[in-house]
Amino acid sequence: MAGKNPLQKCFLSIILSLNLMVLHAETGQKKTYVVHMDKSAMPSPYTNHLQWYTSKIDSVRDPKSHEEEEGDRILYTYQTAFQGLAARLSKEEAERLEEEPGVIAVIPETRYELHTTRSPRFLGLERQESERVWAERVTDHDVIVGVLDTGIWPESESFNDTGMSPVPSTWRGACETGRGFLKHNCNRKIVGARVFYRGYEAATGKIDQELEYRSPRDKDGHGTHTAATVAGSPVRGANLLGFAYGTARGMAPKARVAAYKVCWVGGCFSSDILSAVDQAVADGVHVLSISLGGGISTYSRDSLAIATFGAMEMGVFVSCSAGNGGPDPISLTNVSPWITTVGASTIDRDFPATVKLGTRRVFKGVSLYKGRTVLSRSKQYPLVYFGRNASSPDPTSFCLDGALDGHNVAGKIVICDRGVTPRVQKGQVVKRAGGVGMILTNTATNGEELVADCHLLPAVAVGEKEGKVIKEYAMTSKRATASLEILGTRVGIKPSPVVAAFSSRGPNFLSLEILKPDLLAPGVNILAAWSGDMAPSSLSSDKRRVKFNILSGTSMSCPHVSGVAALIRSRHPDWSPAAVKSALMTTAYVHDNMLKPLTDAAGEEPSSPYDHGAGHIDPLKAIDPGLVYDIGPQEYFDFLCTQELSPSQLKVFTKHSNRSCKHSLAGNNPGNLNYPAISALFPENTRVKAMTLRRTVTNVGPHVSSYKVSVSPFKGATVTVQPKTLNFTTKHQKLSYSVTFRTKLRMKRPEFGGLLWKSATHKVRSPVIITWLPPL
Repeated sequence: MAGKNPLQKCFLSIILSLNLMVLHAETGQKKTYVVHMDKSAMPSPYTNHLQWYTSKIDSVRDPKSHEEEEGDRILYTYQTAFQGLAARLSKEEAERLEEEPGVIAVIPETRYELHTTRSPRFLGLERQESERVWAERVTDHDVIVGVLDTGIWPESESFNDTGMSPVPSTWRGACETGRGFLKHNCNRKIVGARVFYRGYEAATGKIDQELEYRSPRDKDGHGTHTAATVAGSPVRGANLLGFAYGTARGMAPKARVAAYKVCWVGGCFSSDILSAVDQAVADGVHVLSISLGGGISTYSRDSLAIATFGAMEMGVFVSCSAGNGGPDPISLTNVSPWITTVGASTIDRDFPATVKLGTRRVFKGVSLYKGRTVLSRSKQYPLVYFGRNASSPDPTSFCLDGALDGHNVAGKIVICDRGVTPRVQKGQVVKRAGGVGMILTNTATNGEELVADCHLLPAVAVGEKEGKVIKEYAMTSKRATASLEILGTRVGIKPSPVVAAFSSRGPNFLSLEILKPDLLAPGVNILAAWSGDMAPSSLSSDKRRVKFNILSGTSMSCPHVSGVAALIRSRHPDWSPAAVKSALMTTAYVHDNMLKPLTDAAGEEPSSPYDHGAGHIDPLKAIDPGLVYDIGPQEYFDFLCTQELSPSQLKVFTKHSNRSCKHSLAGNNPGNLNYPAISALFPENTRVKAMTLRRTVTNVGPHVSSYKVSVSPFKGATVTVQPKTLNFTTKHQKLSYSVTFRTKLRMKRPEFGGLLWKSATHKVRSPVIITWLPPL
């Protein structure tokens, strides 16, 4: 079971070649490499690790190179989450360094990208019945969430610290200053603010301070939005140009935020991200919220996986966005089992708008436009589409820069296909060409999912089906006309939640036995705080400024989970990161507000665990899950021991040279990792008809309780659980059970179901996946 089958190897090679964005930005021939070191191998003559690292770099230095001083070669040293350094090296120097004693791995710099209210109420955090559970406690103030992003806008009301207790004495962080950011910008809410740019500058050149702040201040807005979603203080009357009016608050409004600025105009670089993770753990954060990703790589070559493994060892819960590569399968990032990987869903609020054609037919869409230009509801405007056919987009239909002729566009509503360029940018192109409005039509990639945008001109986004009809009308009618109407904010939308079409999907082809994503959280049309330096459209030509903005992406869903994890941590400070993740996963729900199975916006069909993971988060239940599946660092390490990693590759995951594989997973089967999801992977060998997986649950509910099991039926296999009842007599008691799968019929596609442990007071659900690999 430990080996990769040919199908996995084939897919993995495709994934690595397509998705891994290894950056080789050059200054001369030097590139940045992250060097993982064996701390215990430092020879006795050296008094500190920097001295040792410097000598290592010096020993491999090209004797012909005189362009840099050695002090400039080393960008960072890492010493908390893992051991090593980031350095500028030529390819030849890197190869020589990898052969040096004490060097575990030398990995090229990777570029990561950002994965770009009503959600507290939608999640049950403002209902009256929640007051008893979520009543303000002083322990809320003790939880600190580290947010790795574009920085923070400290003047936002979301970071008001009124009523907060003094910063805990255990906090070791700092408030770094720079242009636009002073010591007083930190307070009892923003307890830390740091900036990381050495890797970025080494790759791209010095930061232009006219364009962005070389300080923790957030010009982009993304970091402010995610930090406020995690722990924003309540702000009454929050809205975006009148849309989504109400009280904005974070998931954990009394938790504290530490901002680690790692992302810049040109991206986010792994050496900077790793330094931020390392520093955040040293500072004393309890939760890390990381809304970015950089493709998929093997565990031993994924620097973020390595750094977050170290964070997990120190008791830090890590939440990461799954990515915005959906609805394509195998589009996930951040798939390590010790990371909580979060997909995106809709909430029950929408921003409806309509398109009325000259035929009087009306189509529903969405929009966040509010500006000086208003189209008359009683007037019809000429409608044009420049694509060649209604079914498949082509270069002429995307409304790219310079593609529209003013003579053909002036005074008209233009239909633009979604894709290639940002949605709001298409509207800007239409406006500059003299168009009076835009209809943004989804393609097959986006299906019927509607994402609202703060456009620069009247614009309505519609689904693929409606788009085809509208485009067909515009192409076949000589005098095609339309009118647009923006209708404001609506709540109580059904069905919801729905899996966002853009949300990245499984399976996790690094390890099919580990279900990813782990779960869903709100990520579509989320209102949160915004930078005072950026327009709501993020376009430079947009001169509007707002205090709150509405964004969509798994970047928005990740901080929802981070904030709920902070709340759970405040109630259960002794819980491990795995226990917190288990509580979130086993209490997640898989039905919408119409009591039907969760659907996928991309196709309006029921979604699967490869789309929604264990389901949608339910914070009220997660605080009291009854049972948890706990996993310790050694068990995660033993999981890695099943992944065909060499001893030197395994060594990057431990700061201790004496850690070894203890083979705690029965049968050396990664499916026996005590994960809250259960995945049976039958090998290519058709003679293997049965498989048994084992799990252990810890009682965190009533001291005396009895749980009975039920399992959904499968077409391809029978599933039996032993024992069928778990009887607990004490708190924190651990009991184990086994799940045996016997093949009846090898299915060509994976089968999905669930396993439920039910007591008088609790339901503990695990998704179950059975996969039969194709015979050789």
